[in-house]
Amino acid sequence: MTDVFTKRKRSDIMRRVKSNGNKSTELRLIEIFKGNNIVGWRRNYPVKGRPDFVFPKQKVAVFVDGCFWHGHDCRNTHPVEHKEYWQKKRERNAKRDHEVTTLFEARGWTVLRIWECELTKKNQERLFKKIEIIKNMINRTGAMN
Repeated sequence: MTDVFTKRKRSDIMRRVKSNGNKSTELRLIEIFKGNNIVGWRRNYPVKGRPDFVFPKQKVAVFVDGCFWHGHDCRNTHPVEHKEYWQKKRERNAKRDHEVTTLFEARGWTVLRIWECELTKKNQERLFKKIEIIKNMINRTGAMN
């Protein structure tokens, strides 16, 4: 089924979707950082690729990716309506994610991608492995309390 909106109208609608301040991702990770005494992070850091969190001193970029939007099939969520549109959208997002990761790594940064589903209790073990990576990098530079 084709989109019911024109390309321009769909673009206007999607432009209004904001990705910051999302309680299930960024705000939840802030709680986890604070609970683990992780300091030195910045949000809205003016760098191409727009990571959700940056530890500038350690050159660590953290992206918190929504499972649906970035193509993680943890919940096997696939819309029935406009299936082709959403599939292409997710593929473009995944391609952009890969390009951004490559860009940061070429600059000498470490990139961590945290899936939205990893912020849930049932996936805490996976999340805390990634949190340990951040802690270790911070400890190496002495920026932790």
